Formats: sequence, structure tokens, C-alpha cells
Amino acid sequence: MPSALPHGDPPPPSGRLNRATLEQAAGAPFGVYVHVPFCSTRCGYCDFNTYTAEELGPGVSRGSYADTMLRELRLAEVVLDGAPPPASTIFFGGGTPTLLPAEHLGLIIQEIGDRLGLADDVEITTEANPETVTPAYLAALREAGFTRISLGMQSAVPKVLSVLDRTHRPGRPEAAVAEARAAGFEHVNLDLIYGSPHETDADWQASLDAAVGAEPDHVSAYALVVEQGTALARQVARGVVPAPDDDVLADRYLQADATLRAAGFEWYEVSNWATSDAARCRHNELYWSDANWWGLGPGAHSHVGGVRWWNVKHPVRYGALLDTGSSPAAGRETLDEGARLTERVMLGVRLREGIGVDTLPASSSRVLPQLVSWGLLDPPALDTGRVVLTQRGRLMADAVVRELLVDA
Repeated sequence: MPSALPHGDPPPPSGRLNRATLEQAAGAPFGVYVHVPFCSTRCGYCDFNTYTAEELGPGVSRGSYADTMLRELRLAEVVLDGAPPPASTIFFGGGTPTLLPAEHLGLIIQEIGDRLGLADDVEITTEANPETVTPAYLAALREAGFTRISLGMQSAVPKVLSVLDRTHRPGRPEAAVAEARAAGFEHVNLDLIYGSPHETDADWQASLDAAVGAEPDHVSAYALVVEQGTALARQVARGVVPAPDDDVLADRYLQADATLRAAGFEWYEVSNWATSDAARCRHNELYWSDANWWGLGPGAHSHVGGVRWWNVKHPVRYGALLDTGSSPAAGRETLDEGARLTERVMLGVRLREGIGVDTLPASSSRVLPQLVSWGLLDPPALDTGRVVLTQRGRLMADAVVRELLVDA
């Protein structure tokens, strides 16, 4: 089951933002996230806001989904009132965006440009299940304006794919990388998951080797998390499969870092590696740097000028609200400076550049020497006024953040 939405204040039906909020948004980068909630099957570990055809029932169709999103874009144009700069990034996520026709995705891009504007160097990304793309489809995506694709590989080992309920064939993600390159994509990412039940060191190494051998210029690797309410959580609770082991997850991370560094990748965020600065995902960097974005689609979250809101989750309810001319937002919160500082530290410390000491709460200064002595922070970087994680620090990033904010 998809995870629950946070609690918040009731949003105005119009979605209106006050002038002070819009003025704050005027100077920061702006992006658009497009949520496509359709999946062919539900993976046992997934708690994203996604639905199979059987789960959706009547009232929602892939064929009309783009038209529904265009109505939210018209709302965004009115609410934003030209305050943010043109979109520098667009990211289609899900779900499986590539279950929609490429022409429909292109129509959404065109409408974003017409309504909100596009930067000259806009980065446009879609996630994709490798089984849903063909050379012709990839060529159509490029024609529509996509510059980047993120392919869900997860593993190269059949037994691990089976545990994760992934339906693609081993070898298909690697082939899709080659097809994306042939279609002219500037950047290609492979997405991996480590720590699955019954996965061995050799299994994980086989997945890493396969990913590197496909020659993408970006790799994301995430530890498996057992999310409450998922099929995997129920299996763990019944003892059918073991829960991920923290020590094993740490070993897997070090294994990934070593393999990727040897292949010419450098980490730029704790779970992300790229072959160059140009290959980094600019849209994700926008999230990590406290910038602004509008999230289109059911369950999508937005942030503009310190105000965050989130849409209703079910696609039928989402469409019904837009049909009445109302905002599909379910809740809203205005972040005070303390909350924004917490998020800046929590996200910024995960980046290769780290964060400036001068951006931390004053109380953090007393814990910095201790964090260095524990081997969690890079001493030369700290000498220049930056808080940068060591490799050991990356393994304990959450603990570092807690220490930095303990008295904030």
C-alpha cells in the first residue's frame, strides 16, 4: 500500500500563495516534478503512490491522464504568477512514466514550457522500467525533449529480482542503456538496490559489474528499506524472508563505492555516483539545495518559497478536484526558519561539497572536533570552513546530522 500523507493545514481551494512567498521563490532555481502513478505490477518492497490497473478500478485511464495533468499546470500558472524563473529541470517519476505514450509525455513538456517557461539548458528526465522501452520509443522520447533517462535495474541476479518482484529480464537494463545512447540521450542512469533477502556478496558484485559494464554515466544505489504496509514487510513479519542486516548494508555500500570509484565514478551524494559533474542529476540537486519545485500529479509534493504542500493520493480524487476548478492539494505547511535549517543540514551534509560551517547552528561548533576524531568528517575540508563526510561518515550520515542539530 502507498505510504500515508503527512498532516498539515487545509490548503485554500484556489491553491493561492501570498506575495511574500512568491517573492522568496523569485531568486531560487525552479523545477517541475511530474508523477505518473501507473505500474504494470506492484513490487513487494514499494510503498510509492502507484497503482496497477486492478487497483485503480474505473474512472482513471492512461489515455486521458496527460489531459488531467494539463489542468493542474493551468492552475500552477495562475498560482505562481510568473514569480519563479523558467523551469531548469523536469523529472517524470512514478510509477512507470514510460507506460504512457511518448507523445503524451511530450505534450506535458510542451505545456510546461508554454505555461511556466523552460530554461535554455533545461534537463528533462524520465524514470523507466527497462521492459517498457524500445529503440523507437526512446527515439520518440528524445524527439519530445528528454535529455536524461533513469532505468530501474535494481539487480542483475534472477533470484534477487524475484524477491523484489521485478519483472524485467536480466540483461535487459544493460541493453536499454545502449539503446538510450543510440537514441541520443545525453545522460543515462542505472538504479540499483542492495541488501535484498538472500543476496550474497557475489550477487551484489555481479550487479555492480553488470551496471558498470553497461557504461552509464550515473549510478544510484540504495539500501533496501522494509516499508510498513508492503508485501515485503508482511513477509519479514512472518519470518518468510530475513530483514536487511545493518552491517551487511554497510559492507554492500563500501563494495559499491569501491567498484564505482575503480570504474571512474565519484560520489556526489551519499547514494549517487557520476562520471563527471555534468552527469549529476540536476533535478535531485534542486531538492537537496532547498530550491523550489511544483509537483504535478496525485500524491506529488511541492515546495515554493518555504511553503510545502502535497496533493491527494488517489488519481480519481485528484482528477475530480481539478474537474471542479479546485486545487488537488490535500495539505500544506509553512516552514519556519528552524525547520528550513534542519532540512538544509540534513540534505546538505549528504553532498560531496558538504555545507558551510557558518550555515550550522552555533551549538554545532562544539561537536565538530568530536566528529572529526570519530573519523566522520574530513579534517582538511573543515579547515576551509566546510563540513564534508568521510567514507565512514557517509555510512553514518543520519547520526552526523543528529549530532549537528542536537541543541538546535
